[in-house]
Amino acid sequence: MAHEIISNRCDLVFLFDVRDGNPNGDPDAGNLPRTDPESGHGIVTDVCLKRKVRNYVQEIGGDGRDIFVREREPLNPKIDQAREACGLESGGKAGAKRPAAEVSKMQAWLCGRYYDIRAFGAVLSTGANAGQVRGPVQFTFARSVEPVVPAQHTITRVADVDKEEGEMGRKNTIPYGLYRAHGFVSPHLASGPRGTGFTEDDLELLLDSLGKMFDLDRSAARGEMAARRLIMFRHESKLGNAQAHRLFERVSVERVDAGGAAGPARSFADYRVSVDREDLPTGVEVVEVF
Repeated sequence: MAHEIISNRCDLVFLFDVRDGNPNGDPDAGNLPRTDPESGHGIVTDVCLKRKVRNYVQEIGGDGRDIFVREREPLNPKIDQAREACGLESGGKAGAKRPAAEVSKMQAWLCGRYYDIRAFGAVLSTGANAGQVRGPVQFTFARSVEPVVPAQHTITRVADVDKEEGEMGRKNTIPYGLYRAHGFVSPHLASGPRGTGFTEDDLELLLDSLGKMFDLDRSAARGEMAARRLIMFRHESKLGNAQAHRLFERVSVERVDAGGAAGPARSFADYRVSVDREDLPTGVEVVEVF
């Protein structure tokens, strides 16, 4: 079954936290932790989460688990490699339109080789035009359960500095934040003539990566990040047996001390996570992955 293309819709609730770190810096704000300016809640982008999944899968490796979007690697040579592997002509200038049959052939080759195209899709029209692929796996922005307070810390640099007292710099962190992201796995984008071929084995690797990716992505800037909970609503059908937002409402995250007498949250133990399993819609199974 592992190599079968997925046939069940899945909706995910992913909880992770950070302590004394910057989970996702904003280059438009001096690399401060991303926040919602209206509410003060912390934000981690979907692009950031996908990057960590890619890095984990890249380390795991294996047949069909190469990564298309790697750091500091151009994409067009990889698209051109697909064209050559399919025995197709160059097709003129970059981005030139190709017959649909040629596009499908190149996309099938790329999906078979690259895990992240099979999962997330990709824009493949920048070089030897292979069109665009919609991926069956998508994430929302992660948002902190409560507002966060970014802090700036002055640090000094003494290496390669002429000044006797060194050179001043800044380090941006938040003391603690618990973040919640939602994910979607859509089988209708995995199967069929234009599907990516995302399999049950690929889904298992995705769930595994969400649980372990922070352990392979350590840095002083990011502090301590940890995956805390991953809850999956698995549907019996391709199109699903219930609305995703209704299922997400069944997962609640609340402070243990609702009155706030204990002060701001500083650990995952300050929260209580519960899943309402009563009167689940027919055809929906709750899987607590971790």
